[in-house]
Amino acid sequence: MQKNAIIILTTYKPHVAEMSKELLCFLQENRIQADIYEYDGLPPAKPIRKRYDFAVSLGGDGTVLFAARYCAPKKIPVFPINLGEFGFIAGVEPAHWKQALGEYLAGNAEHHERLMLSTAVYRNGECVGSFDALNDVVVSGGGIAKLINLALSFNGISFGVYRADGVIVSSPTGSTAYSAASGGPIMDPTVAAFVLTPISAFSLSNRPVVLPASGTMRIEILHNRQKDVIVSIDGQELFPLCEGDKIEIKMSRHRLKLIGCSPEAFYTALRSKLAWSGSPLQE
Repeated sequence: MQKNAIIILTTYKPHVAEMSKELLCFLQENRIQADIYEYDGLPPAKPIRKRYDFAVSLGGDGTVLFAARYCAPKKIPVFPINLGEFGFIAGVEPAHWKQALGEYLAGNAEHHERLMLSTAVYRNGECVGSFDALNDVVVSGGGIAKLINLALSFNGISFGVYRADGVIVSSPTGSTAYSAASGGPIMDPTVAAFVLTPISAFSLSNRPVVLPASGTMRIEILHNRQKDVIVSIDGQELFPLCEGDKIEIKMSRHRLKLIGCSPEAFYTALRSKLAWSGSPLQE
């Protein structure tokens, strides 16, 4: 049976058109039917209805995040070619994609699974929104005066009231993103945990906490002077929140299958993108 693939490409990166043509030719030479989906990075993105054997993400980490939310529930592996700056998730560099994709098509490349987060929003006891995230779930205020009040608990254990611009709950994959920028730790992508990171907390005692992925984080929106409160999914999907809303975050039953993104590639990205050098070797 002939295989089919989808190329999910960003519309605002240079060289995308040229590379997509190369990809199409390469896949056709390997007798694979391919469709192209253009992702402009703006919500809401049009849904992808068709089922594919695998997907190729052509862009930066943001393009992989979008691809993950579509592909993971359908168990579609994603081959992520990096055209962005960091490439913590999109681990296949443009110079090496043909070799890496050829190895996958020949059955010589493994996929590596990434934990995802499941989020549900409850209003008056009813679920009014549910989402999966590969990177993070962020509850925050909008506008200029962004300080909000949130009641947090984990597995029924109260963490107290957080007064902050918001909180980030990130997966290991997302630990290199907004969480890291807010002072959170970087985690190996294979670790079964997530990170709670406050954003500009009013109290200096509110620190990032690493929590087991088997647990459940609950966040309640308390009374706030700031009325514009939202939950952001991977920074790409936004859902408005009201006072009294409860957000439940736990490990998703879905996992993203990434092709060509071994743990070695993750640490190579850390070393090169974060300019790790250390002391010179002594002879």
